[in-house]
Amino acid sequence: MTTLFISDLHLEESRPDVTRAFLDFLASRARGAERLYILGDFFEAWIGDDEHTPLQNQVAEALNSVSSSDTRVFLMHGNRDFLIGEDFCSRSGAQLLDDPAVIDLYGSPTLLMHGDTLCTADVDYQKFRINMRNPQWQAAFLKRPLADRQMVARQLREMSMARTKGKRESIMDVTQEEVVRVMEEHNVQQLIHGHTHRPAVHELEANGRPAKRLVLGDWAENVWWIESAPDREPELKKEPLQTS
Repeated sequence: MTTLFISDLHLEESRPDVTRAFLDFLASRARGAERLYILGDFFEAWIGDDEHTPLQNQVAEALNSVSSSDTRVFLMHGNRDFLIGEDFCSRSGAQLLDDPAVIDLYGSPTLLMHGDTLCTADVDYQKFRINMRNPQWQAAFLKRPLADRQMVARQLREMSMARTKGKRESIMDVTQEEVVRVMEEHNVQQLIHGHTHRPAVHELEANGRPAKRLVLGDWAENVWWIESAPDREPELKKEPLQTS
């Protein structure tokens, strides 16, 4: 009995190696697991459940196969794929998970997040995030023709890359004070998140007691996951990404 966590795969057509790695992960590790949590930025971009690209269909079919084998699959929005909706989740057999969410991880209350809201020093991004998560903006965007949405997605991606290139590394990492605040708000000693692409296990203090923050890595060069079981602490693991 195991529970698995992954994030930041950034699946896209230009990286078939990452898609292969994910499909192999599903077949070799996720199948037979009790639960699989995907904590955001599963896809590099998502402009609506009506797009139905071959990649999206392939991934939905593979996830559905795993979820049909009694592995419960949970999906959290990231900053790249926050428009994933109930239609894709229905096709893939996944349950959409709130960000943040507290789960019972074998007796340990554990806070799950994508992680972008923890980066409070990046003020410009936080303002941008508020605008993109506005339900009225999202509804208006999803009503636009598919070609228009694809164009906007490309423009937003280019803007994001330009903004990121000029920022200090420290601004794009989490703010320690915000981590502690959120953990204390939810009364947990354990936090799992992604987003920063800085995989590590951090020891800290929250609620006046020792606490732990586990950060998932992105799949650009390695396959990163966290594995937990009833008889052992969550463990951050990786394997090299096979590019050929």
